Amino acid sequence: MQNFPGVGVSPGRIIGTIRQMPKPVSEPPAGEQLPAGVTAEEATAALKTAAKAVHNELRARAATVSGDGKAVLEATALMATDTMLLKSAAKLIGRGASNQRAIWEAGASVSEMLHNLGGYMAERATDVLDVRSRIVAELRGVPAPGIPASSSPFILIAEDLAPADTATLDPEKVLALLTAGGGPQSHTAIIARSLGLPAVVAAAGVDQLPDGTEVYVDGAAGIITVDPDESQRAAAAAWATTASLLAAFDGTGATADGHPVPLLANVGGAKDAVAAAGLNAQGVGLFRTEFCFLERDTEPTVEEQAAAYKGVFDAFPGKKVVLRTLDAGADKPLPFLTDATEPNPALGVRGYRTDFTTPGVLERQLQAIARAEKESEADVWVMAPMISTAEEASRFASLCAEAGIRTPGVMVEVPSAALTAEAILREVAFASLGTNDLTQYAMAADRQLGPLAALNTPWQPAVLRLVGLTVEGSLAEGHSKPVGVCGEAAADPALAVVLTGLGVTTLSMTARALAAVAAVLKTVTLAEAQELAKLALSAPSATEARAWVREKLPVLEELGL
Repeated sequence: MQNFPGVGVSPGRIIGTIRQMPKPVSEPPAGEQLPAGVTAEEATAALKTAAKAVHNELRARAATVSGDGKAVLEATALMATDTMLLKSAAKLIGRGASNQRAIWEAGASVSEMLHNLGGYMAERATDVLDVRSRIVAELRGVPAPGIPASSSPFILIAEDLAPADTATLDPEKVLALLTAGGGPQSHTAIIARSLGLPAVVAAAGVDQLPDGTEVYVDGAAGIITVDPDESQRAAAAAWATTASLLAAFDGTGATADGHPVPLLANVGGAKDAVAAAGLNAQGVGLFRTEFCFLERDTEPTVEEQAAAYKGVFDAFPGKKVVLRTLDAGADKPLPFLTDATEPNPALGVRGYRTDFTTPGVLERQLQAIARAEKESEADVWVMAPMISTAEEASRFASLCAEAGIRTPGVMVEVPSAALTAEAILREVAFASLGTNDLTQYAMAADRQLGPLAALNTPWQPAVLRLVGLTVEGSLAEGHSKPVGVCGEAAADPALAVVLTGLGVTTLSMTARALAAVAAVLKTVTLAEAQELAKLALSAPSATEARAWVREKLPVLEELGL
């Protein structure tokens, strides 16, 4: 029996056959010329045939999906036969370039031109780069990049998934996600949790398995097994029953003895908020406003922003909505706000710091938030990301007051903020722990790197101590301020118990995790959660912290979590 150990990031026990994500298409060699004996006319005809084949394949796939995925596929299909793209390539072929090199260079030129036009046309720039890779793959006779097309459900394996890959990811067809790279807080992990798919990351070697191999996946334990045995088949069958029991959250997060732990949702816009409300989330603990700005070359107007924010607020009338101001930078660049040439973007001008270099954007965002709040019934709280000092917290609170925002707060994701939480929380009304970045910065480990997955887990005792210090600072003499968690750590049912024991007041997560977290919280008293928190803090490693706590929570094994 062949096993591939990895890091479990989204629970579930599944058996299925695998499909490998095709490797990215490599760039044709610079200066590659037409092969001997092949005329420019023949090369151009072959290119047009390949482009038509790509167009037809994308159109066929578009007919099988709906929503955003359908729109992406249809737009890319149109670009495959774009006259300007193909004429530009034909000219290069006429000058002696191979058809692969010609379409590669033509794609780069057209993409740059569209990007410079801005607005809607700029949004099509990435479509060009996608379609040129597909055409080159067709010319080479190799699989096209992106999620494989399949008539039957399968388990997807990749090195890692980029956010763009998810546009065509159909959860009705993809049973689970497995990656050789990435970490517990990588894009793949976040995607899997949001879609409710079992997932294991950082499973070295799994990308070498041949298509069609049958595997067993335990997304909680981080186990992948080739040719599953009868006990694993029974576990997968039992999970199918358990999953249906964990599908519903009754809207009340609490421990067994009635200690309230409100369970909130992380959202990126109105569509997410409506879905979260439908799953009985008790509010929003993290509204990622940068999703309203992505793929824009210019700053949205105050009116445009207010409309986007109101859509989220309206989904939760009378309930708390915690909005994070722009967290641009690092892996979320915005052309009008961030500097793409920074040597180390994760440690650069991002989040609240963008107000140092581009003043005015934050103030206009706060004006838009205040306007949307006045027109809604939500209880709006506003927090700034990447706050490092009490001075920054004080200035942000002043900006909020000037805009008419009543409840200012901060994200605690820089270790200095956790270490000085008492001083920071004298300046604002609340704090929310962003455990993804807090872990990354505390452990000096890029959360996207598979080789660092063991370091980059919020189970690290050092990270848990920073959480505890933040709570201690919130309860200092003279004030008592709420401290929530909005990082992916809150979606881990076992870790949710530990966070509750550390004194965290609310937990915010992908809406699909609400029911599982609620089910486990209801099996422990607050005193038991506090004992488990002490146990985790005493562990010498993240691995032992997780194992010790899980051993004390047999409900996790019963539920397959």
